[in-house]
Amino acid sequence: MSDLRTPLARARGLGSAKDGTHHWWVQRLTAVALVPLAIWFAASLVMLSGATYDQVGDWMERPLVMTFLILFVAVGMHHAQLGLQVVIEDYVHSEGLRIASVMLVKFIAVLAGLGGIIAVLKVGLGG
Repeated sequence: MSDLRTPLARARGLGSAKDGTHHWWVQRLTAVALVPLAIWFAASLVMLSGATYDQVGDWMERPLVMTFLILFVAVGMHHAQLGLQVVIEDYVHSEGLRIASVMLVKFIAVLAGLGGIIAVLKVGLGG
């Protein structure tokens, strides 16, 4: 029996992960989001050079600053996790080790992200 589908229709959905395009797009979107956040963060560090802990705490109490810091931590951790996942999937050949490594990277990214967000909230809320 002949297959009447086009070559594209036959190939669609046959990638190894079945969601590589989504992963690629999310990684690009997080990279684009990190550009202004990183520029803002670097400029803020320069502005705050020589500031005391109390002055930094006063700066972090501002809702917009706290929001940008939380976004920077969350988006940065997600972007890092996505990038490390690609490296692991490309270079770890043992199926079990690959799955365990990806799970470990995701777990560490969530823990680090939560830790960073909690630290921002603690300092920003005067804790």
